[in-house]
Amino acid sequence: MKRLVFSLAWAFALLLACSLVSGAVVEHTFNIGNLTVSRLCNEEVITTVNGSLPGPTIYVEEGDTLVVHANNNSPYNITLHWHGIFQILTAWADGPESVTQCPIRPGGKYTYRFNITGQEGTLWWHSHSSFLRATVYGALIIRPRRGNSHPFPSVYQEVPILLGEWWNGNVVDVENNAIETGIGPNLSDAYTINGLPGDTYNCSQNQTYQLQVKHGETYLLRIINAALNAQHFFKIANHTFTVVAIDASYTQPYNTDVIILAPGQTVDAIITTNQTLGSYYMAFTPYHSAPGVSINNNITRGVVIYENATSASPVMPDLPAQTDTPTAHKFYTNITGLAGGPHWVPVPLNVDQHMLITFGIGLDHCPELDPEGCGGRNFRLSASMNNESFVLPKGLSMMEAFFRNVSGVYTRDFPDNPPFVFNYTDPTLETNGTDIAFAPKSTKVKPLTFNSTVQVVLQNTAILARENHPIHLHSFNFHVLAQGFGNYDSNVDESKFNLDNPQIRNTISVPVGGWAVIRFQANNPEGSVFGENSLIELASWIRGSSWGNSSMEMARHGPRGGFRHS
Repeated sequence: MKRLVFSLAWAFALLLACSLVSGAVVEHTFNIGNLTVSRLCNEEVITTVNGSLPGPTIYVEEGDTLVVHANNNSPYNITLHWHGIFQILTAWADGPESVTQCPIRPGGKYTYRFNITGQEGTLWWHSHSSFLRATVYGALIIRPRRGNSHPFPSVYQEVPILLGEWWNGNVVDVENNAIETGIGPNLSDAYTINGLPGDTYNCSQNQTYQLQVKHGETYLLRIINAALNAQHFFKIANHTFTVVAIDASYTQPYNTDVIILAPGQTVDAIITTNQTLGSYYMAFTPYHSAPGVSINNNITRGVVIYENATSASPVMPDLPAQTDTPTAHKFYTNITGLAGGPHWVPVPLNVDQHMLITFGIGLDHCPELDPEGCGGRNFRLSASMNNESFVLPKGLSMMEAFFRNVSGVYTRDFPDNPPFVFNYTDPTLETNGTDIAFAPKSTKVKPLTFNSTVQVVLQNTAILARENHPIHLHSFNFHVLAQGFGNYDSNVDESKFNLDNPQIRNTISVPVGGWAVIRFQANNPEGSVFGENSLIELASWIRGSSWGNSSMEMARHGPRGGFRHS
């Protein structure tokens, strides 16, 4: 029976591989190195790809194979992650450092090669090593296969809009300082639109992104939140949006005058340039879900300029309050998937594996041998899931350890549930929760059965702070069945599940002091060309990776199954 299951998995993998042999080969060379740029009255040396910020936009068609030759001329270890790509049979190309690959050393080279099938829309790529993601990132645009079209009317022009985050300083030093002191990283100094901070910042009057438009046309804005730590509202003065896709998955058209994106998320939205000839600000402002936690609360803005406009003073949009949770929640929950549209996947109805994952910011003890390592305190901030705080392995990557059957790199006992039940969202935990805030360090995986359907309840906690947290699942999309506030209660909340046309995402923003239920099928045989393994990563952005990794990775092993926490 075991041999039969193995053979069936191989047959599926080979059939899938054969279906991928179509489309063009799109090839790029990424030269990663240092660049001196002037921002906010300062000159800074940053790490970029091909000397640009953001890096190159990659255009492919569904069915194409993308080949990227990465040459690391920077002084840092680095990897590249292709955020949202399924990586079917190509787990080695996913990019998380020490998970699916070892880092590319300074002076080293690595070629990423993978097929892009069953996906259309806006994704992006970025460094998956330290804080280098702040400057090493770019858009990845997947257009329909030749002869196919979008499920919405054609537009006059497509425009990538990338929100970024800027530090006056070396971002690697920012992270190292946070690790050394045990507190959160220094706040960023600015946000940027397509690499430019905008005219609200010092010395930035001539560093404002401008979008020239024609009256009476439609434009598809491919909006990407590439910031490290902050969710953002986005508006354009006097204009409305029709959202047609999120995270490269088509949606029912959704009309709104405000968009919100968490780090890692993308939104495709159409605007019609039907206003009086003039200039109109586009603006991002942070969503501050935890007012007691300091953030960079600056805005960034660009300008939409109509052709032949004579007005010199742009109109400013009326932005939401930065603490406007109802507006954020309305956008996040009102969008539905385009059932029956291109690449639509119905919700699997029979669930094989249930998990409840609590997550948030906790604490870790400082090393006894270095009492000054945390600035004189006896603790440091540390993110965790189900009371396990992930530690990256040394030496071999987890993928190679699995492939070579090397023990001691990770264990297969990540828990399905938190170690004990408590009132996860009790506000008093923000000040009185230190007795349950400490989580052990570990490198754990959770086994999953190949082709099983997995339902995960993502439960925010109030330990130290209640925040809206983004969670990203590597190499998979998932259905978002429901979201809500407080503690998840299956007796009440299952009735809220949308099993007909839920939104499909790769990155979910779990409500502040609340929960989200996602469901996916573990049917991506990544790496099965080697026999039977795949690796998935569920990563949580919890105000910067220097607060401690809180990602959960699922190592799925062909017919045997496997799933990993980080």
